[in-house]
Amino acid sequence: MPVNRLKQYIILTLVFFLSASLFSAISVIKAEDSGSGKVVYVIPIENEVERGLEAFLSRTTKEAEAKGADHIIFEIDTPGGRVDSARQIAELLQDLELPTTSFVINQALSAGSYIALNTDNIYMKPQANMGASGVINQDGTAADKKAESAWLSAMKSAAESKGRDKLYAAAMADPSIDLPEYGAEKGKYLTLDPESAVKVGYSKATVKDRAEMLSDLGLSNATIIEKEPTLSENIARFITNPVVVPILLSIASLGLIVELYSPGFGIPGIMGLLSLILFFYGHVVAGLAGMEAIILLILGLVLIIAEFFVPGGIAGLLGVASVVGSLIISGQDIGHMSMSIGIAFIVAIIASIILFKTMGMEKGFFRHIILKDQTSTELGYVSTVNRLELIGLEGVTVTQLRPSGTAVFDDERLDVVSEGGFIQSNRPVKVVKVEGVRVVVREVREVREV
Repeated sequence: MPVNRLKQYIILTLVFFLSASLFSAISVIKAEDSGSGKVVYVIPIENEVERGLEAFLSRTTKEAEAKGADHIIFEIDTPGGRVDSARQIAELLQDLELPTTSFVINQALSAGSYIALNTDNIYMKPQANMGASGVINQDGTAADKKAESAWLSAMKSAAESKGRDKLYAAAMADPSIDLPEYGAEKGKYLTLDPESAVKVGYSKATVKDRAEMLSDLGLSNATIIEKEPTLSENIARFITNPVVVPILLSIASLGLIVELYSPGFGIPGIMGLLSLILFFYGHVVAGLAGMEAIILLILGLVLIIAEFFVPGGIAGLLGVASVVGSLIISGQDIGHMSMSIGIAFIVAIIASIILFKTMGMEKGFFRHIILKDQTSTELGYVSTVNRLELIGLEGVTVTQLRPSGTAVFDDERLDVVSEGGFIQSNRPVKVVKVEGVRVVVREVREVREV
């Protein structure tokens, strides 16, 4: 074979292998860019931010890490909620080693914006917004200066932790910052629309749906695992809502009070017990109540029941204190829980007064612990024999009457009293009145003939 032809074969072979290697490398790069082989967890953050949401996010993010997920996307639509819960969620997000993205579907306001700022990326739908993060009390009034300062610092730190300008995060929580170009002149909290969020560097892009966002992240062909709250977590989120807690405790107290006045065990008692069980079930699932709260509750109920059989009142007081203590340590806020218990207590007092006036204590549980037997005359009981037959009977005093003493009537010795005057012994007397055991006599004076 000629040398030139051999060189041509060698060159063509090298070109073939180089082309194949280049094509393979390009295919690998494209596969990596499209996210093939990667796993993405999609976790919703919806409704109010509270401890039930915190428990849900804790479970799902731990699962994502354990299953080797490559990315976590939080789809956010929340008006905000509790500051303490938002702080716990932020700490959870900051500790994640996986890349995280917030996808604001509708709104990420107040605590919702704070959660979004603690993720690596933010995307927004065209109609979405985020911000308006002023901290307020549960009654709608402005929080104190200390709470506002702490929240403002948290907002700025969240923005800085992910390389964002802290000015806009501060404006979301501080109305004194003047940003009229973004519709937040002095006196208003900053709320960013998608265009403004991209402009200030908070949002990476405005996308119409999840597919477009995944494409922008290079995860179009990734395996998507969508997580939803379990039934238990949904129940916990509902029950731990600050509005629901006082209602639930009021139903529990009302049901148990009505049951005390009702014969047998019926619907009111079942409602009361179910409300109490639901309260503790939801708070246990949300991670608010532990076994110590359950043990304290059971101990309290045992002491309250013991009070009906042990005199003194100490067992009852300790029982009530134990039940109240179990409720307080189960709540996420002592002030709110104290208010809820107070409302339930007032409901119980009002119900007790109404039921006592309308039904008395002759029915229900009270009928077993209140003595109703009477030694009345109608039932055949008499305390003394009223000897009316003695009236008019004459006899003789045995002792002096001062005014009481003894007299004999038809050989029967009786204790008697005079009408008030002194009567010597051996004087004739006459019975003029009988009042139970009290026999009243009058001296009989002799009438002399003239």
